[in-house]
Amino acid sequence: QLRVVESGGGLVQAGGSLRLSCKFPTTILSTFWSMDMAWYCQAPGKDRELVAAITSGRDTSYADSVKGRFTISKDNTKRAIYLQMDSLKPEDTAVYYCYKNYQGQTDWGQGTQVTVSS
Repeated sequence: QLRVVESGGGLVQAGGSLRLSCKFPTTILSTFWSMDMAWYCQAPGKDRELVAAITSGRDTSYADSVKGRFTISKDNTKRAIYLQMDSLKPEDTAVYYCYKNYQGQTDWGQGTQVTVSS
């Protein structure tokens, strides 16, 4: 069974919305509660960069480019994090990866492609 399962990417027109999901089906619930998690994106020819983060205490932070448009959230009962992406722009086109850090142990999702057409 996969440790991290991402879904939700796709093709959308500018101004549209997508919701990315990242689930951790094999993670013990008490461990999941304590994880800091994030979404990163990587566009072709560019470095992977932080999009949004959420701590175990549910504090959130966002890249300036997505503030007011994207929302990161966490559902402990489902062992999942989400990235609600609204008012999408062509420059949001990238592969999006979820990331988790538990006491220095890190893991990445397999990535999901988001393409925004103009």
